[in-house]
Amino acid sequence: MADGGPAGGAEAAPRPITVDDVAHQPLPGASVPAALAFSPDGRYVTYLHSPDRGLTRELFAHDVETGEVRRVLEPVAGGDTEANLTLDEKLRRERRRELGLGVTRYAWAETAGVLLIPTSDGVLVKDGVEGDLRRVVDHPVVDPMLSPDGRLVAYVDEGEVHVVAADGSGPHRQLTSGARSTGRTNGLAEFIAQEEIDRLRGFWWSPDSARIAFCEVDERHIPVYRIVHQGSDAVGEAAQEDHRYPFAGGDNARVRLGIVEVDEGEPVWADLGEYEYLARVDWHPDGYLLVQVEDRRQQELRVLRVDPVTGVSTPLLTETSDIWINVHDLLRPVRAGGFLWGSERTGYRHLEVRDDAGALIRTLTAGKWFVESVAALDDRHVWFTATKDSPLERHLYVVPLEGGPDDVQRVTREPGTHAVVVDAERGRFVDTRSSLEHPPVVLLRHLHGGVVIRSIFDEPDPRVAELGLAALAPELTTIDVDDVTIHVALWVPEGEGPFPTVVSVYGGPHAQRVTDSWLVTVRLREQLLRQMGYLVVTADNRGSWGRGLEFEGAVRHELGDLEVRDQAAVVGALVARGLADPARVGIFGWSYGGYMSAMALVRAPDVFAVAVAGAPVTHWDGYDTHYTERYMGLPAENVEGYERSSVLAHVEALRGHLLLVHGLIDENVHFRHTARLVNALIRARKRYELLLFPDERHLPRREEDRVYMEERILTYVCTHL
Repeated sequence: MADGGPAGGAEAAPRPITVDDVAHQPLPGASVPAALAFSPDGRYVTYLHSPDRGLTRELFAHDVETGEVRRVLEPVAGGDTEANLTLDEKLRRERRRELGLGVTRYAWAETAGVLLIPTSDGVLVKDGVEGDLRRVVDHPVVDPMLSPDGRLVAYVDEGEVHVVAADGSGPHRQLTSGARSTGRTNGLAEFIAQEEIDRLRGFWWSPDSARIAFCEVDERHIPVYRIVHQGSDAVGEAAQEDHRYPFAGGDNARVRLGIVEVDEGEPVWADLGEYEYLARVDWHPDGYLLVQVEDRRQQELRVLRVDPVTGVSTPLLTETSDIWINVHDLLRPVRAGGFLWGSERTGYRHLEVRDDAGALIRTLTAGKWFVESVAALDDRHVWFTATKDSPLERHLYVVPLEGGPDDVQRVTREPGTHAVVVDAERGRFVDTRSSLEHPPVVLLRHLHGGVVIRSIFDEPDPRVAELGLAALAPELTTIDVDDVTIHVALWVPEGEGPFPTVVSVYGGPHAQRVTDSWLVTVRLREQLLRQMGYLVVTADNRGSWGRGLEFEGAVRHELGDLEVRDQAAVVGALVARGLADPARVGIFGWSYGGYMSAMALVRAPDVFAVAVAGAPVTHWDGYDTHYTERYMGLPAENVEGYERSSVLAHVEALRGHLLLVHGLIDENVHFRHTARLVNALIRARKRYELLLFPDERHLPRREEDRVYMEERILTYVCTHL
């Protein structure tokens, strides 16, 4: 028997979960290969991973024929830390909610075996997995990208697009101009595009590597919002940031699309007509652009065909909605002509094939479920992930391009959540699979039938067994509210109820928190509270993602009312089941969940006695245009709705205990939100407590800050419940 091992080989009893466990990232079982991709020749699956289950990642390659794993690149010691990142890179990582360090991004050229690896101080290029590694840019730049043929690297430096040879020869050439003298930027996505439209990119290579389409962004007319680093030792400009933040009802950035030849020439500017948001830009293999633009109210989206030589655009289709348009990435050119599209005309997003002029040819999928992503497309089939069998699961499906809704077949069989990367040409895919009971594993599978070829990653995290997490999956249930079914996850403590109860909430649009996924089981704050004898509840109220436009759009033009009523009704149903103690109910959440927590305390004070509100929006006139106006409409057209949806309007009803948590340099939900609420609480002579993090943005990044925060939240909940 090894020293310290359990007698007779019996498994050691799980140890209690601690506050340090809650704060530590990555969470148990969640450190798995990420950014998975097939090499262009199909020989390797490459990915980022941290062998020690930490936050510093390395680049690896898995040989799909032999199973051999090679380390392609490990980070340079001290080369990528929070301290030495540029402000641009820090903000980009905020947009991606990226906590990782080391090698955080890489990309293959589309048609050549060349790898690009951005670093904190430049750009590396490598000739495949086994080839030479060279530095082609020796200083920090933004968004470097290989040309499809792998010959050139384009990047943005000081607001202009540049190119350099990927083999390191030749000079760096600047393709755009005017940024320095006019205060504009070329090749960068504006804040709204990055934060709300999920468009992180501001330039795009043409398929033949001869042209680059790019955004010119002008934000000079948007007033500066200054954020001061109050906790910094520095003073003056070194301790402040100026952001052009577009508040609801105010001006957006002016964005236009240019196309420039790589070898020479002046930009051609696309004539896109009247639009407010440049949502998507895609090159067609035949050399023209497919561009998606939105109106200000986000109830109309147009797809345009743009000639890169003249800039002339031709309308292909227009999507309209009485609720709002959900921008997506389902558009794909079809080799035989036309393109694949996703429409929510029926209230659920489904696939259809359209011809080159935008006319509908056929509908491929239908039903009360939605297509989430297109995984691959070949000459005969399209593979996609969807909620066809359950809104709580994600599976891979396939349908013939010449088929229809009756021809849809499911590829993945195991229950749970599947994230896939497909190599349709070679009939394989990588499947990252998890469920409430099983941490993620990564498998290489046959595309036809889903049979496993081999495991890429299936290494048990010892922390899962150490904490006994596999046996602590929450219970899933449903509760009907106003004839609508609400999905609920319950962390039920040992013993007999009723229990003191804590609601863990997000509750906002475009988010779904109740799924059959390991990331639900490994919510350790919830698990710690369960361990301490609390019933913990998460419910996806109306307005949440994953159930169709009618379910989402129920909150349109008034936020914080129906969502709170749904959460309160769920608590009431659990009281009736003998699980929840009605005299001891609390709620916590972050961002929209912080808003929901504060609103629950003031709009349902008979239900909720305690709230922890992290980074809450407190009045929607203080949040950004695209997000706010999608759900609330324009402020001038919905004055009463904006007022009713503000926490500030309801503080007189506050009776319970409120803890406000905020980072002072949050550039997304500004600390101003919490400060305005504090002023309203003071005027109403209401008690509150305040927990501030001077050096944190929207989510705490430093582990010591997270540990302190979790200790304070836990103490607050226990004290007042």
